[in-house]
Amino acid sequence: MEPLVSIIVPVYNARDYIERCVDSILNQEYQNLEILLIDDGSVDGTDVLLDAYAARDQRVRVIHQENAGVSASRNRALDLAQGEYVQFADSDDWLTPDSTKLLMRPAIEKGCDLVIGDFYRVTGKRLSQKGDIDADHVMDRREFASYMIENPADFYYGVLWNKLFRRAIIEEHQIRMDEELNWCEDFLFNLEYIRYAESIYAIQVPVYYYVKRKDSLVSQGISISNTVKMKNTVFDYYNAFYRDVYEEGYAEVKQKVRMFLVSTAWDGLVMPSVAPGTSKLGEESLKLAGRSVSETKGVLADVYYFEKLLEYQLGLAAMLRQITLEEALLLLLFKNVRQFAGRREMAELAGLNVQKASRALSRLKREKLIDFEMDSEEGLVIDVLDKAADYTEEIDRALAECRNVCLKGFSEEEAEQVAVFADRAGENIRAKLEKVSLPFDTDAGDADKEEKKTARKSGKKLSGKRA
Repeated sequence: MEPLVSIIVPVYNARDYIERCVDSILNQEYQNLEILLIDDGSVDGTDVLLDAYAARDQRVRVIHQENAGVSASRNRALDLAQGEYVQFADSDDWLTPDSTKLLMRPAIEKGCDLVIGDFYRVTGKRLSQKGDIDADHVMDRREFASYMIENPADFYYGVLWNKLFRRAIIEEHQIRMDEELNWCEDFLFNLEYIRYAESIYAIQVPVYYYVKRKDSLVSQGISISNTVKMKNTVFDYYNAFYRDVYEEGYAEVKQKVRMFLVSTAWDGLVMPSVAPGTSKLGEESLKLAGRSVSETKGVLADVYYFEKLLEYQLGLAAMLRQITLEEALLLLLFKNVRQFAGRREMAELAGLNVQKASRALSRLKREKLIDFEMDSEEGLVIDVLDKAADYTEEIDRALAECRNVCLKGFSEEEAEQVAVFADRAGENIRAKLEKVSLPFDTDAGDADKEEKKTARKSGKKLSGKRA
């Protein structure tokens, strides 16, 4: 059985947006959850909404308390949590549908103590993706700290909600929020946790939607003297953390450690800026035609929606392996087909236009995932290299996810029968098309195109062909 994950949400006067947050948690693809909603003395009717959730879903636990602050609320939840792993969320944000599933994969398969993911920063109707680590291997605390020291006050490292924690480590070392601080208390929690985390993994996929809030120190009316005091407290801990992690090598990073004070010189952790690459909220989601997927029936609709499901799962696989969707589609094709009449045939079989397919093909070769050659007799011949094994494994996982979606609710015997029938149906389709279709038109093949191009440059004509 999948390990239980406790998701902790402190809530205060969140009537206008708490449903979006809780619904995103209840609708997680990973379902073995314990959801701890800590009502911190709300007076706007939020408590009624939370109790309604608890009545509808046994995974939801609501704790009402007098107003004590976000740190006290999180600590109360940690005292009550039963999950093997812990996630956090804020009441005015929300999780991607696959958030917990994606974070749990490295925790289960690689035994990681801390998993960290990218996130979306939402500002009004626009959003931008934020991440910092592009490593695709398990890191120890020193390697992770080497990334963090380059951007010491970045939200990516400082917040709780883009991370998955192992609760045994939290409890063994009694790691809790400092309720005396109201700035960077979550960053201190992370630093303390990382002291004991032996293995850390970063995924380059957004797992969370963060809504920019007006919650700066200045807007909270905190005095300058208290602000300076808090920042000095945090820096002292940050400095001690790097002394502990680097030990005798601390002198080499001492100056970088001091940059933390510069990074936080004004107000709070450094926010990811709204870069030119931002997009409209909703554009990050899978685009579907029609008003309602559930009401759209028929063979064409089924084919369309299966293609979209495959695109979604392959898109995740591509992000996890840091390649494009087009490259993932080609690798999927090359798992079964290695020889093509030309690039046009390859592109059509992958569902891409020739230009996109050609660019993706070149990138795959440049990354040494494949090699290829054009042969006048055999056409385009693909050789998938050993380095591509991790990529094709991720693609296999994407296909398995598609299969699981299609066969949800089927018994094991029924699922096996479906696979047999699908193979037979595929053979029948290919046999029919073999009889009625003409040989694939390659426009004389890519090899001939190259020959024509060379001829045009030299001013020569080809025998029996136009130059």
